[in-house]
Amino acid sequence: MNELLNATHDPQLRSWVASANGAGTDFPIQNLPFATYSQGPQGARKIGVAIGDQVLDVRATGLIETSDMNALMAQSPAAMSALRAAISQGLSEGSAQHAEWAQFLSPQDAVTLHLPCRIGDYTDFYTGIHHATTVGKLFRPDEPLLPNYKWVPIGYHGRASSIGVSGQTFHRPMGQTKGPKEDVPVLRPSHRLDYELELGVLVGQGNALGEPIAMGEAEAHAFGMVLLNDWSARDVQAWEYQPLGPFLAKNFASTISPWIVTMEALAPFRAPFTHPESDPQPLPYLDSPANRKQGGIGVALEVWLHTQAMRDAGLGPERLSQSNFLDAYWTVAQMLTHHTVNGCNLQPGDLLGTGTLSGPGPDQAGSLLELSQGGKNALTLANGETRTFLEDGDAVILRALCERNGFRRIGFGDCRGQVLAARAQAAVG
Repeated sequence: MNELLNATHDPQLRSWVASANGAGTDFPIQNLPFATYSQGPQGARKIGVAIGDQVLDVRATGLIETSDMNALMAQSPAAMSALRAAISQGLSEGSAQHAEWAQFLSPQDAVTLHLPCRIGDYTDFYTGIHHATTVGKLFRPDEPLLPNYKWVPIGYHGRASSIGVSGQTFHRPMGQTKGPKEDVPVLRPSHRLDYELELGVLVGQGNALGEPIAMGEAEAHAFGMVLLNDWSARDVQAWEYQPLGPFLAKNFASTISPWIVTMEALAPFRAPFTHPESDPQPLPYLDSPANRKQGGIGVALEVWLHTQAMRDAGLGPERLSQSNFLDAYWTVAQMLTHHTVNGCNLQPGDLLGTGTLSGPGPDQAGSLLELSQGGKNALTLANGETRTFLEDGDAVILRALCERNGFRRIGFGDCRGQVLAARAQAAVG
């Protein structure tokens, strides 16, 4: 029995918001993800919950007193669970709040969605073992995984200031690159621009400096999850990454989805988590009975590409790949625990990226670097276009669904970003 389940997960629950009962919605009453929104780009920021194709102004219901998402995220898991239960009850068919709360709804397509919270710090992990193996083979055929990979959750500190919300556009980044036949590097637009299919964990309750979070307590510090596209300039990365790792290759833009799917909403999709018996087992500080029993989370992921030519021809986007978070090598709890084992303090709104989430199959790659085998094999799209890396005008859309027999399907909404042409080099020359 999954002790994380409660009445809010009941698959028979229906909402008086009709669109929440449709089979295809990402946002049935069993989901109830949070976002920060406004009525128009310059309107006052509000905390909203998605229900079908609507967004509910949570503060207007009287259930909370703040419009600051970070303040809400700092609340205890018990307080957040009580809030979720109250929202679920108020939005359920037959609710006494129906008439009053109907005034607090707005169509999602009529509001502006912002970054869901203030992201003070951003750490990107490397939990996708299939991505790490495939990319490692491109550069180290005899030793694709470095010796530490199966022992320690690898991560690096990224740049929070350039994280944008779905709908973000950005110019192709400039950078210093050096081709194999060039004697000296050159400053130029990246020609090996890539996406990375990731999930992001947003921290809820923080921890004090010097006080590590133990595995048994780790998930109490996770508020929820979003989709994350960690755009990467592979040619810049290849020249700069030794000896200190990613820098300009990854700090120019990252895109997240606006809706935070709470850890409680993900409870029905939990799964056992273990490393293969032939692999090193986690050190004691990275292990717990709860993590072994239900540390995995089944999140099915997709990457879609919408080129300028497709849009000009009135065509929809094309799916490039599918994968699942169940194939990750480290869990949410392990990322949080390892991040703080040295005493590092996390704060509400901090973002932890999973790293690229690829599956074992060639059609489950979470980046073009993998799909094109380092640019050697071009992908042919249905309209005849080809891609090894992203071209100007390309829009990448990430999607995610959680499905399990006996439960209502939930989704994350789209995470969309688009590449614009590089700015004139004279401006930076």
